[in-house]
Amino acid sequence: MTSAQGADASGVERAEVSTEGVPSWLRPVVGVANEVYPEQLSRFLPPEDGGRQSAVLILFGEGDRGPDLLLMERSAALRSHAGQPSFPGGALDPADGDPDGDGPLRAALREAQEETGLDPAGVQLIGVLPRLYIPVSGFVVTPVLGWWREPSPVGVVDPAETARVFRVPVSDLTDPANRATLVHPSGFLGSAFLVADTLVWGFTAGLIDKILHYAGWERPWDRDRQVPLG
Repeated sequence: MTSAQGADASGVERAEVSTEGVPSWLRPVVGVANEVYPEQLSRFLPPEDGGRQSAVLILFGEGDRGPDLLLMERSAALRSHAGQPSFPGGALDPADGDPDGDGPLRAALREAQEETGLDPAGVQLIGVLPRLYIPVSGFVVTPVLGWWREPSPVGVVDPAETARVFRVPVSDLTDPANRATLVHPSGFLGSAFLVADTLVWGFTAGLIDKILHYAGWERPWDRDRQVPLG
């Protein structure tokens, strides 16, 4: 059972996907990775040419309140997605390797370590979702799914990059009272979660919404309930 073993500056020597020993409650998420199509996750798909290759780590663990998801809040000083809750992640570096191979896996682990301080050796990668596109930043994003097999302490590593690191119980994300439709100033409507004293929206909320839905965890909620951004 292997996720990542460390030897380079980031602590990640190699990265591979394995579902051996994954807890039964997480099996539906593995199924999402095996069965979902890009069009089922987002209407924004990567262009044929261009876009900056990047990856995010969608890390599930088990906390005091059961299954949970690791999130962070980006620093308000950043040029891109400032102050926005997100998954740990970022652009691929040349050292990460092949973008069509294990590059996104390595990048997801490396960025998560740099942003949250987690130990990559305790993370088992269990699947990869189709690449998606964020038009506002030009990132082509590979969502990498992980199981926090051996949790390690996490927190803000660099305040210039990260404002907060937190874990959200899956039960809070599926609670209909915490769900709403976000209204962007542009008129765009998207998914939103009011959890952990923050508003999770945008790309991150959209992915959480789809994972909950296709994993069979979604509970009926009021889609007419709207929250404005800002």
